[in-house]
Amino acid sequence: MPFDVNSLENHWMPFSANREFKANPRLVVKSEGMYCWDYKGGKLIDGSSGLFCCPAGHGRTEIAEAVYKQMLENDYTPHFQLGHPGSFELAERISRILPDPFNHVFFVNSGSESVETAMKIVMAYHRARGQSQRLRFVSRERAYHGVNMGGVSLAGMVKNRESFPVTLPNIVTMRHTMTPEQAFTKGQPLTGVEMADDLTRICETYGGSTIAAVFIEPIAGSTGTIVPPIGYLERVREICDEHDILLVFDEVITGFGRTGQAFASQTYGVTPDIITMAKALTNGAIPMGAVAVRDEIYETVTNASPDNAIEFFHGYTYSAHPAACAAGIATQKIYEEDGLFQRAHDMSDYFLDAVWSLKDHPLVADLRGFGMMAGIEINHDGVGGRRGTQLQKDMFWNGLHVKFTGDNAILAPAFVAERSHIDEIVDKFRKTLDQHL
Repeated sequence: MPFDVNSLENHWMPFSANREFKANPRLVVKSEGMYCWDYKGGKLIDGSSGLFCCPAGHGRTEIAEAVYKQMLENDYTPHFQLGHPGSFELAERISRILPDPFNHVFFVNSGSESVETAMKIVMAYHRARGQSQRLRFVSRERAYHGVNMGGVSLAGMVKNRESFPVTLPNIVTMRHTMTPEQAFTKGQPLTGVEMADDLTRICETYGGSTIAAVFIEPIAGSTGTIVPPIGYLERVREICDEHDILLVFDEVITGFGRTGQAFASQTYGVTPDIITMAKALTNGAIPMGAVAVRDEIYETVTNASPDNAIEFFHGYTYSAHPAACAAGIATQKIYEEDGLFQRAHDMSDYFLDAVWSLKDHPLVADLRGFGMMAGIEINHDGVGGRRGTQLQKDMFWNGLHVKFTGDNAILAPAFVAERSHIDEIVDKFRKTLDQHL
């Protein structure tokens, strides 16, 4: 197939400059381990695990074989009043690695759907317990919670809201926690815990009894890796408890080992009421997301309905698709058998030290990082986002894939990375920055 503007025109690409891309396409035709290959034969190292999806590396035959076998046995079963064994096995495997008391998992198809579903679970829970006045949701500035209208309403990234201004009412935002004095902080900042008290002010302004839930990314990922200050998440948890507000951790990026443990809630020692997840759930092989809830939430919603009645009027045609469940089960086995969460923990110091070697580069404005995730903020060239956008393109042709949001690069290598891979990622990043001096 020829790859030119005409042959590519029919696909309206997401989050892309379609006209520019189709004039000079960056097409990946193969991926394996830490690497991808473009259609011209160039080899790229993947510095961001795709979109933070593939911590076990690309091309895992165990996952492909499990999906192939499943598709031959049972290609599709709807989950409306029916089921198949794979969803129950996957839910049990996820429950094993979740914090206590999380033993119930609702399957969806993406991170965006997991946030939308979490919002509905929150509303169903409060209604079931006679607290229907709790209609307000709290999010944060610079937050990203997907692209469905619930997530866009919670969003704190301006472009996501500017493009689609008709959003849900009753959304209030707290400040993000990144301040100038935190620049070049490796790990959790020492300052900024007081910003959690924004939630107290919101409760005092609107009434804590009107707030349904607070949505927080333990590490704000897509905006450029904002790590929570020491004590911040703990303080948010305390305030939620004081006002009987549900705390939702959006772990679509941080889930499944990115912080060195299965979930960031365990790394930081703060247990929310609901956890959203996706991406690494299936190692990116097949779209899938999930929402895990504390037992009390599941029991409250299900026990509030009459016998034999549907308790939660929500779901998707492809919820817990058999092939996705097969991919998820195979992925969870890889994480366990290969010890990848521990491997991520053990590699973190080397990874962050390598990233911090870029501190002296004149184009680097800030570095932030925790676990196997780092943000590199680039000095803009007078127009916000222009330099970062061009850097992402140039890095591709220089043999490196890195996810950029505006002028912020987000590095998140696969956990199978060796030290030599980390060195290669940082070296190619530096050399591409040098081309922009």
